[in-house]
Amino acid sequence: MRPLLATMLGMMLVLLAGCAGYHLGPANGAVAGERSIEIFPFNNQTLQPRLGDSVTQALRERLQTDGTYHLATHGGSDVVLTGTIKEYRREGLSFLNTDVTTTVNYRVGITAHVVARESGSGKIVMEKDIAGFTLVNVGTDLQSVDRQSLSLLADDLARNITVALTEGGW
Repeated sequence: MRPLLATMLGMMLVLLAGCAGYHLGPANGAVAGERSIEIFPFNNQTLQPRLGDSVTQALRERLQTDGTYHLATHGGSDVVLTGTIKEYRREGLSFLNTDVTTTVNYRVGITAHVVARESGSGKIVMEKDIAGFTLVNVGTDLQSVDRQSLSLLADDLARNITVALTEGGW
């Protein structure tokens, strides 16, 4: 009985020691919801339609889910975020065994230039290019695959922007 108790106690200590560095709330030391952010619609400079709207909506949803910032919709925010989608690219990953020119899987990527500035002073607190990507399997119609992958691509970019905003030291 004693060896079993000692083993259980040792396992509990190891588990508790593993969680010692974890803390609840935002990673940058801020209080959740203390600051507000307003997201302006992203400017789409690519030929891919509806990309700016998808990224803007996905980013708003991500920031609401994260909870580090309170989402402001009509001014009065601490931080204003703007973005420009600069690049949309599709790269072939794998090809048919019988035809090396026919692509089966693509890696679809997007790059946006994101600027976050304080509302009152206009001071830039973050300015960087952030990328996102998704993998797609092409069926019979490449255009329908592009439309279907649009939400996944926008969500990955929104996740990367949210991480840059919430885990940044500013």
